[in-house]
Amino acid sequence: MEFRTVGIVGAGQMGNGIAHVFATSGYQVLLNDISQDALNDAIGRIQKNTARQVTKGQMSEEDRATALGRIRTTRELGDLGGTDLVIEAATEREQIKDQIFAGLQPSLESHTVLTSNTSSISITRLAAKTDRPEKFMGFHFMNPVPVMQLVELIRGIATSSETYAALLKVVESLGKTAASAEDYPAFIVNRILIPMINEACYALYEGVGNVASIDASMKLGANHPMGPLELGDFIGLDTCLAIMNVLHDGLADTKYRPCPLLVKYVEAGWTGRKSGRGFYDYRGDAPVPTR
Repeated sequence: MEFRTVGIVGAGQMGNGIAHVFATSGYQVLLNDISQDALNDAIGRIQKNTARQVTKGQMSEEDRATALGRIRTTRELGDLGGTDLVIEAATEREQIKDQIFAGLQPSLESHTVLTSNTSSISITRLAAKTDRPEKFMGFHFMNPVPVMQLVELIRGIATSSETYAALLKVVESLGKTAASAEDYPAFIVNRILIPMINEACYALYEGVGNVASIDASMKLGANHPMGPLELGDFIGLDTCLAIMNVLHDGLADTKYRPCPLLVKYVEAGWTGRKSGRGFYDYRGDAPVPTR
């Protein structure tokens, strides 16, 4: 398998970051979203982030212009059918992902490999609903994609060795490091990380500490670059809740029960940075704790 063209479904935070790293690594990229505004925002963000790389001396202006020229956008899902590799980077809801793969299938070339950037959902289950489970894998990038070095590679039960080897080479071509994870709920990173954030929510819920003291304790006491509540806001509290629900449902263990306060914030639409409010209020000049 050799990949030259990459189709990416979803132009949000993860999708535009994935498009960025593929384009700057020499791949032709076709970025898809149902919203033209989302596509415009994604291109604007990629332009801004690559300009920052030029300022830092990480690439030349000529290389930046060439990379940006490799990215095209489309609102038509079927346009991705002719690409060698498709990466689904839509919201963390299994029903939506199933609809995307079903919509892609009629236009796919026989050689096209399908992948999902899901952070928690069963790869085996997603693959089984397609016509090519042997050419389907989990391809989980970390956020922010241009900065973070790790990519989790998750094989479903039917994933072929050829597919895994080909995607391992892709990760290496991006200058990133692959970690092989088994297809269990939330894989490696989020199996460990998201329950920590959920436990921080419980500490807040039970009055062990307020937002500022919990985050300061983990930054200064455990040398974490971000506090867990700040990190939850950065990831998106709706995404954190979705992953906790996958863990709770998939492993049937009460230690993965989502904190009621986390549920309440999501119900209120306070999902973190992207909504302007979460455990911090981001609508002013500086973030302010909400509790």
